[in-house]
Amino acid sequence: MQRRRKQQDYWRRNLRMTALLLAIWFVVTFVVSYFARDLANITLLGLPLGFYMAAQGAPVIYVLIIWWYARYMNHLDREYGVNDRDAED
Repeated sequence: MQRRRKQQDYWRRNLRMTALLLAIWFVVTFVVSYFARDLANITLLGLPLGFYMAAQGAPVIYVLIIWWYARYMNHLDREYGVNDRDAED
């Protein structure tokens, strides 16, 4: 019973982090693009902010999302004693 509870807690925390990161991805991908015309009035380094966010900001955010998820899951795996080798046995 205790093991099942631990597995459910692990999965719940994993899903919560996944949902949060997907929400960030959605905002960066679609919400910023939706307001690109409005952001064009703001310039950053001589370029419209909408262009800058699409060309530079979004890919950086995507890499940070991947980095954060990998870091979080490694921490969660250590906390719950999950090992990749467990699946091979």
